[in-house]
Amino acid sequence: MDLQSYPIADTWFSITKVDDTTDMLLEPHVHVLEQANLFFVRGSDRDMMIDTGMGIVPIRPYVEPLTEKPFAEIVCVSTHTHIDHIGGVHEFDVRLVHPIEADEMAAPSGMNTIIRDEIDPKLIALFEEAGYPPLDALLIDALPYAGYDPKTYSLTGAPATGLLEEGDTVDLGDRQFTVLHVPGHSPGSIALFEEKTGILFAGDAIYDGPLIYDGPGMSVEEYVATMKKLKALDVSIVHGGHDPSFGKKRLDEIVEHYFRIWGV
Repeated sequence: MDLQSYPIADTWFSITKVDDTTDMLLEPHVHVLEQANLFFVRGSDRDMMIDTGMGIVPIRPYVEPLTEKPFAEIVCVSTHTHIDHIGGVHEFDVRLVHPIEADEMAAPSGMNTIIRDEIDPKLIALFEEAGYPPLDALLIDALPYAGYDPKTYSLTGAPATGLLEEGDTVDLGDRQFTVLHVPGHSPGSIALFEEKTGILFAGDAIYDGPLIYDGPGMSVEEYVATMKKLKALDVSIVHGGHDPSFGKKRLDEIVEHYFRIWGV
């Protein structure tokens, strides 16, 4: 692999304003397969970080300017524990996840590389069959800084400081998010729903792109139940773990699309 052919990124995370209280962080130089939407939500009493990316570079320097509150008080919620969602979780003091995936967050054992040749070929086939573009030699198209060695990449992980189950609430003071257990993509996937606004942070349970539902730890049967649960919600907008946000009509279309695929 010729690292000299890779440019050096000007910045690693892009930050986009979603609304007056929410920003979305993205790693634009990561392959679209692992390019997760990471949301920072400000509340009156505390702020929340939803997922933390790949962990290729620290996320803290990008998050600190988004809040006037102490960084140590930010509530970090991991919607699930795949590589693109827990890379920076160890940088936060308050770390919440579903109990089914707490052990995995503490000691990641799944895919743990940004080098294509180190990824299980079965996983690569799964991703491409789902509709993602082929992987290049690296899962990045630029280096975060001069001298970066992709072989040194590794997920750090961190133990949960608290657990979130179906029906729990993440309370930011003026905003309350109800926890939904939404397995299918992973056993302990969770989503966060703010009933008063209809805003749903869905993680990888649903997004407007190729869903992955046939890999390790995944279950179509559980995914069907999850889709029915999501379809029943009175949502105004869905912020998924990947791809652009969308409304209720598109949510219903996505659900029906996969029901047809699954023969529901």
